[in-house]
Amino acid sequence: MKMSSIPFGVTDWSQIPATEHPGITGTAYWRTRQFDQIRVRMVEYTPGYVADHWCLKGHILLCLEGELVTDLADGSKIVLTPGMSYQVSDDTEAHRSSTQIGAKLFIVD
Repeated sequence: MKMSSIPFGVTDWSQIPATEHPGITGTAYWRTRQFDQIRVRMVEYTPGYVADHWCLKGHILLCLEGELVTDLADGSKIVLTPGMSYQVSDDTEAHRSSTQIGAKLFIVD
């Protein structure tokens, strides 16, 4: 990822409107900033959220609050708690997110 043409800036995430993304169960709320081809998001999953798709997009993801469960297509499961992160490149491993208790995430993709 090359970051260019992005001037220094500050984001007050509380001022970015949230968009609603229903899962199979629960809802994801995204606050999104776009910088050229780089998307930066603050994402909140409600308790009981299960994503409605398997994702092949690359991400760098940091868990800020709660607990995030990420299922991989190979059957393995990763659990992130606050302060843990994962990174995966585009088209590498299909993954799907869920949470029993809710989660707040910071994601760059």
